[in-house]
Amino acid sequence: MIPAARDAVQRFVARLAEAGVDMADGFLDAARLVASELVTNALRHAPGPCRLGLTLVGDSVEIAVSDTGDGFPTFLPRDPLRVGRHGLEVVTRLCEEIITRPHAAGKTVYARLPLR
Repeated sequence: MIPAARDAVQRFVARLAEAGVDMADGFLDAARLVASELVTNALRHAPGPCRLGLTLVGDSVEIAVSDTGDGFPTFLPRDPLRVGRHGLEVVTRLCEEIITRPHAAGKTVYARLPLR
């Protein structure tokens, strides 16, 4: 599932490039990382399937991951000695906005990654 999410991001970004959308050199890597982290969290913390959505919104790409879990992402306090569980910290650093919205079957986490 996680490699499939990265592949979907790669195809989406390739279509953006073909359409002439201007993006930073490292945008593809950042988008793949954000999608990987969000999908990993969904698979780890939700009991059912998850869905990845990618949308061009102005000068950013919205990476949305829906899952069947009712728990919201938890930001842990900074701890340089902690091994792992830094995914949301990474996503927060890369994205300009992260919003979690509940829905009838679970929740969706939306992360806006600037193109530049």
